[in-house]
Amino acid sequence: MHVFTDIGLQGVCTIGDARYTTMTEQALAYLKYMVIGHDPFQREHLFDMLSKATRNIFLPPGWFGSFDNCLWDIEGKFRSRSVASLISNNNSPVPAYYNYRGSGTEIKESIKDANLGLSKGFKGLKDHFIGKCDDNIANFRIIRSEVGDNIDLFHDAAGCDYSLDDAIKVGSELHDLSFKWFEEPFNDRELGLLKRLRTKVNVPILALETFMNDFIIMREWVREGAVDLVRANARHGTTGVIRLAKNLERKNINIELNGPGGLFGHVHSQLVSAITNTSYYEYFPNGSRDLLGKEIGLVNPPIPKNGSITLPDHFGWGAEWDWKHFEKKRLHIL
Repeated sequence: MHVFTDIGLQGVCTIGDARYTTMTEQALAYLKYMVIGHDPFQREHLFDMLSKATRNIFLPPGWFGSFDNCLWDIEGKFRSRSVASLISNNNSPVPAYYNYRGSGTEIKESIKDANLGLSKGFKGLKDHFIGKCDDNIANFRIIRSEVGDNIDLFHDAAGCDYSLDDAIKVGSELHDLSFKWFEEPFNDRELGLLKRLRTKVNVPILALETFMNDFIIMREWVREGAVDLVRANARHGTTGVIRLAKNLERKNINIELNGPGGLFGHVHSQLVSAITNTSYYEYFPNGSRDLLGKEIGLVNPPIPKNGSITLPDHFGWGAEWDWKHFEKKRLHIL
C-alpha cells in the first residue's frame, strides 16, 4: 500500500506480513472514501474513525492496519526519524529468537536446527512440537540438556491438542526447565480453560494470536486474567499495538510480537526496539518471512546477525526499495 500526501511524501507498507498480503477492492474503496483529504498526522483520530466504521461496513477488526502503518512511515520521513524513535527515542539493536524446525517426532533434526540457531548467535529458541504430552516433555528435557541453562526456551503448542490435565503437566515441566513461556496451550477462545490453567502452573502463559486483530477482545481477556503475556501483530495497525502495549505496561504485562508484522520484518524490528515491555523479535529462518521481500524489490530485509537486528539508518520504517524492480513486478494499480 502507498499513501500519498500533498507535500510529496508517501508512506509505504505491506498489507500484512509475509503470510497475509491482500485487501479486497471493496475494503480499499471504503478506505479511500473515508480518509482521502484528512491530515496524515492525525493518526489517533483516523484510527478511531476507521475502528468505529468497521461495524457499519461489516469488515473484520484491523482491516485498515496497513493504512495506519503507512501514516507512521510518513511521519518518520517528515521528521527525519525512525518509527522506533518516534515512539520512544530508541534505535538500539533488537534481540531475536530462532524458531527451530521439527515437530518433535524426529528429535535429532530438532537438535540439529536448534544448534544451528545457537551457532548464529541466537540466545532464544522456540519449538513447535506437536506430539502428545509425555512425548513433548521428553523432548523439552532433551533440548534443555542440549543447549544448556543460559538459553531462553519457549514452547509453542499451537499444533498440539492438550487437555487441561495435559497442559498442567506440560506447564509444570516447562517451569521446572526454566522455559520463558507456554504459548497457545488451548484455543484462544477457551477463556475458562486458560483462566484455570493460570491458577495451576507458574510458567507464563502466552496467548491471543487468533485475536490479534481485535484490540478490544485482547484487553478483555487480559482483564479476565486469562494470560500472562499477550501476542500482537502490527499488521493490524501500529497505533493499536502501541495503545495496547502501554495499557499492558501499566499492568506489568509484556506484549510479544508475532512474526515480522509487515514490510518483511521492518515493522516489528522497529517496534521491538521501541516498546519497553517486550523481549524478542520472532525470527523464522531460511528467508521464509524476510528474504521474500527481495522478490518485489526490497533491498534491505532485516536479517539478524549474531542473534540481533540492527535498525537501518533510513527514516520511517527503514525499508529501502529498488523501485525499478518493483515496477517490473507490479501488475496493476487499484
